[in-house]
Order: sequence, then C-alpha cells, then structure tokens
Amino acid sequence: MTHHVTRFKVLSAGIFSLILVLGVARFAYTPLLPLMQQQAGLGVAEAGWLAAINYAGYLSGALIASRISSLVLKDRLYRIGMVLAIVSTLVMGLSTNLMVWAISRYVAGLTSAAGMLLGTGLIMNWLIRHNHRSELGIHFAGIGLGIAGCAGAVMLFTPWLDWREQWFAFTALGCLLLVPALRWLPPPDTSGLTTTGQKLQDRPPSALYLRVFMAAYFCAGFGYVVSVTFIVAIVNQLPGLAGWGNLVFLAIGIGAAPACINWDLIARRIGDLNALILAALLQIVGILLPVMVPGLWAAMLGALLFGGTFIGMVSLVLSMAGRYYPGMPAKMMGKMTLSYGVAQIIGPAITGQIGAQLGSYNVGLYVAAAIMALGAGLLLLLKLVERRDARGLERVLVR
Repeated sequence: MTHHVTRFKVLSAGIFSLILVLGVARFAYTPLLPLMQQQAGLGVAEAGWLAAINYAGYLSGALIASRISSLVLKDRLYRIGMVLAIVSTLVMGLSTNLMVWAISRYVAGLTSAAGMLLGTGLIMNWLIRHNHRSELGIHFAGIGLGIAGCAGAVMLFTPWLDWREQWFAFTALGCLLLVPALRWLPPPDTSGLTTTGQKLQDRPPSALYLRVFMAAYFCAGFGYVVSVTFIVAIVNQLPGLAGWGNLVFLAIGIGAAPACINWDLIARRIGDLNALILAALLQIVGILLPVMVPGLWAAMLGALLFGGTFIGMVSLVLSMAGRYYPGMPAKMMGKMTLSYGVAQIIGPAITGQIGAQLGSYNVGLYVAAAIMALGAGLLLLLKLVERRDARGLERVLVR
C-alpha cells in the first residue's frame, strides 16, 4: 500500500509541476493574449515575438538538460525552475515594458524545460527503477489539465479582473501548485540499479535513426506551436466566432487531458511509430478544421483533435527517448526537444509576421499543416530505418 501511495504522489508531483510551468507560467499567455492586445497595447507582431522568445527559453533549457548527466543536479535545477515559474508569472503583471515581458517569457520557457524534461526525466527514472511501466501518459495529463485550467480561469476571471490582475491571480494559483510539485518528488536514486538489483542499461539508437527522428519531431513542433499560440486570436477573427477563442482553447485542454493515456494504450497495440504516424495525420485534420469548415462545431472538433494528438506525440516521443536511456532519460529527451524547440521559435515568429502583413493568422495554420504532413512522411521513413537497424543487429548477433 505504501508503495502505491508513493507512486501516486510521484506521478501527482509531475502533474502539478506541468500545470505550474505550462498551464500557469507558459500557456496562460495564449488566452490572455487578446486581452493584453486590447488593454495593454500589445501589437500583433510583438505578440508573435514574445511567443518566439518564450520558446527560445524552452530551447535553452532543452540544451542544458541534454548536457547534464548528474541526477542530483537535474533535481536541483528542477526545483529552482518551479520557483522561477511563479516569479516569471508575477513579472508579467508588474510592467507594460516589452523588454520586461520578453525576459519574463524567456524565463518561463526555461521553467517549461525544467518541468517537461528534467521533471519528466526524474519521474521516468523513478518509474523504471521501481519496475513500473515506462510510460508517461498519466504524468503528461498535467499538460492538458494546465491548458484547460488556464483557459477556464481566463474565461472565469475576465468579467471581473483586467489583464494585470489575472496575471496576479495566476501567480497565486502557482504558489498552491508549487507545494506538491516540490514535496512529493523524492530525491533521485543514483545507484544505477532498479529496486530488484537489475542494472540500468542504455540502448541508444543509430545515428541515422536519431537524425530522422529529430527532423520528424521538428515538424511536430512547428505544427503544434502555431496552433497552440495563435488559436484564440484565429478563432476570434473567424466570421461569427468573435469571443469564442477561449472556449476553443479550453477544448484543446479537454482533448489533451486524457490523450497521453489513450496513446499509451494505442501504442501497445500498434507500436510506437505507427501510433506517432496516426497521431500526426489526425493532428493535420485538427489544425485545418477551424479555417476550412465554417462554424463553431468545426473549430471545437478541430481543437479536440489537436489537443488529443499533439500531447500524445510528445508523450510517445519522450517515453521512447527515456527507454533508450533509462539511466539518464533526460539525455535523449533534451536532444529531441532541441529540434522541437527550434520549430517553436521559428513558427510563432513567421506566423506573427504573416499576421502583421495580412491582418490574419490563418495562413499560418496552412503552413503548419504542410509541415506536419512532411513530418508524417519522415516517420514513415523512420520505420524503414528501424528495420534496417534491426537487420544489422541480427547480422552482428549471428556472427
């Protein structure tokens, strides 16, 4: 019973940490974006650049995570990141200076990496060491809950609070989330053994496999970031949908909350790569529905599809990375997230510039869907590389 309670607390720590660094520190910016444009004078292009700076911080954090081997240091940086997530949220409400906002968004990006990579790596390491399934579906439910929670909070707060007061309200919420995120994650075990005495063996993929995998994940990052950053503004600009953007963003979170658990089950049946290909194809449909089919129902269905697939892809990729490096899960997780992070810098900047010139972000969704289609093709190629590597391994074993 004690063991089950400990597992529950460890997974809950991960969920609360993701709600904090993503739902509060990072994604609250998306539903608050129209309000900041109306009340704080934030321009269209500037909004895109702030999003890009946020993802630059995330990329920097991914680079750091990929280079750290010490579990003790990862644990320390994870805990610092949780505190900085609250500080970066508070700062957003203390100023209207674009430079101050830019610094805040960069730090928020760093804290996102602390939760997504360092925290996830520590939890994956704990699960493997304690002989649990090396799947992260329950853990990553925190992302969907964070998105849905911040969208719902903005919808609840807006009649009563202005943009500045809402950032302060999110800061208070973050303080509540901080306690279990820190207290329920135990210090890392550095023994290199599971609780049954088995040695943790790394099984790295081939260099070609890793390059193709990173390229496919870059495409997934581009497809994800354009929608998740601008969907509220895009929906609000569609005919007859003004004011419905936050509800659609809420639908993304609702779709994402159970998605990782569902994709774990799908991957068990059809394999990780087949599950990734299926998720990519469904995500393309989710990205395009709001702009290709008129009406709120299409936007809501697209949001549910998008939320139910983008986070599933993240969960599957990071779970695969953790299984390749069970002793240091964040090592490959960081490398994969570097490619995902580069896309998250390029995507908002390009979309912001297109939006400034055309007065609409819609074209950005078509570009995102095209990049996602390329990513699906790369995942199909990855299956061929996997087979090639398996045949090579068989020949080595025969010799």
